[in-house]
Amino acid sequence: MDLRRVKEYFSWLYYQYQIISCCAVLEPWEQSMFNTILLTIIAMVVYTAYVFIPIHIRLAWEFFSKICGYHSTTAN
Repeated sequence: MDLRRVKEYFSWLYYQYQIISCCAVLEPWEQSMFNTILLTIIAMVVYTAYVFIPIHIRLAWEFFSKICGYHSTTAN
C-alpha cells in the first residue's frame, strides 16, 4: 500500500465518523467540543479497563480456583 492510499483511507474513515455521529452538521467549535468530550470518555474507559480488569480477572481466578479445588503454590 502506498502512502497516498493510506491517507485516502483515513480521510474516508474520518468522513464516515462525521456522517455517523452527525458531526458534519455541527459548527467547527461544536465539532471540537464533541470530539474532545468523546476522546475524554474513550480515554477514561481505556484507562479504567487497563487498571481494573487485571484485578478482577485475578480475583475471579482465585474465587473459582477455591470453588473447584485448585490450589496455587503462591496462595496464602
